[in-house]
Amino acid sequence: MFDSLTERISAAARKLAGRGTITESNVREALEDVRTALLEADVEYGVANEFCDNVLKDSLGRGVTKSLRPGEEFIGAIHDSLVELMGSDDQKAFYVEPGPTVIMLCGLQGSGKTTTCGKLAAFFKKSGRSVLVAAADLQRPAAVEQLRIVVSTVATEAKGGARVGFHGEPDQCAEYGKAVGAAVGVCRRAVKFAKEEKYDIVILDTAGRLHVNDDLMKELEGVRAAVNPHQILLVVDAMTGQDAVHSAKTFHERLTIDGVILTKLDSDTRGGAALTVRRVTGAPIKFVGTGERFDALDEFSPKRMAGRILGMGDMIALVEKTRQEVSDEDAEEMTAKLAKGKLTMDDFLKQMQSIRRMGSMKSVLGLLPGVGAALKNVDIDEKRLDRLQGMVHSMTTAERANVKLISKGRAKRIATGSGTTANEVTRLTSQFEQMQKMTAAMASGGFAGKLEAAQRMSQGGGMPGMGGGGGSGMSLKGSSATPSIKAKFKERKKR
Repeated sequence: MFDSLTERISAAARKLAGRGTITESNVREALEDVRTALLEADVEYGVANEFCDNVLKDSLGRGVTKSLRPGEEFIGAIHDSLVELMGSDDQKAFYVEPGPTVIMLCGLQGSGKTTTCGKLAAFFKKSGRSVLVAAADLQRPAAVEQLRIVVSTVATEAKGGARVGFHGEPDQCAEYGKAVGAAVGVCRRAVKFAKEEKYDIVILDTAGRLHVNDDLMKELEGVRAAVNPHQILLVVDAMTGQDAVHSAKTFHERLTIDGVILTKLDSDTRGGAALTVRRVTGAPIKFVGTGERFDALDEFSPKRMAGRILGMGDMIALVEKTRQEVSDEDAEEMTAKLAKGKLTMDDFLKQMQSIRRMGSMKSVLGLLPGVGAALKNVDIDEKRLDRLQGMVHSMTTAERANVKLISKGRAKRIATGSGTTANEVTRLTSQFEQMQKMTAAMASGGFAGKLEAAQRMSQGGGMPGMGGGGGSGMSLKGSSATPSIKAKFKERKKR
């Protein structure tokens, strides 16, 4: 979402790095580009000006004008100012003892509150906290039933063994337009039920509203007065830009919100809301929604977000996602197999499925330092991975354990079963054998083995299906392609 901003800031830093002599005017000139980039990213004008003033002050304090690495110092100043703009990592404790901790969600219509309720429930369930989700949206038809389905799905499919319950009173929905305060009673009874059943957390899903609707805003004030929630979280759609920030300010003035949850942060949005909402409301961003799945909710870290904006990646997020999908036992078993060079197609399939559960390939690779910007104009065809999985699934148990068993006849059978071609199956098995040889060479421990493995990797013998040899892997349009197998063959023939 921050691609344009990242590119403009990097260009400004490169402009500084190329100057023989750095002056205050050079820094100001570079900051004009940054200011323009912030405004184009839909950052509020006053906030953009204040940000640039802080960067200038910090840059001069760091001695950028005297530094031998002014570009790096400039980026450092921008990083620190971004962290300060988005808030510190020190946030108010979420849980209270004794429970239950009462969390009230509010926000505009269509901001994604119902889905976020499910994501929050999944997040707390994974943390070992029992959760009761209450349907207090009595204004929207079928809202209670929709939330019940969401909660039921989380209870059965989300990771963790803690309870996830639902409290709904669909009979109260008969009060549409007649008694706005009906939601207050639902919330009061939900909290009472949570105490009796000893739930750790109660999540109250209130009705979406326009911030100009005074009656519905009064309903929120009534809920707050009735149950005294420990956390009032505002759900903000990151795609709505400055309008979202202005509505957040109105909610804060009426309710004094404790935090913000930004949704749709994985979308093609310019990011102004993420950079502005804390400065306008004074409330920190607590969580960010990064996808449609129930596990696509991350705790917000200003330092890590600043790193991603500046193209530094987010290795911590990558490690966390990996730990969620790969257990220590699986990692140790895989390490042992790699050391012996005995990786099988079943192992490859398992690893590929783990990676895909972490999100799209582009989003996962974007967490690596320096990779996000490189992938901006690259088209990663996720359907190719489906074809890879189809080929592996069409193999017999013996074939997965030993790909050398796959003859031309077997390749045709596998291709028919997976809707691919025999050539694609052959390329997959060939690349897989190359990878097995590489891991065996690296496991040998000697310098020669590692050198041989590095040479094979440079020649396109990477993970099967990941682009080596132009096989059935990702389509990297716009990037420098690896030479095809035919091209390599012609080159060898000339020799």
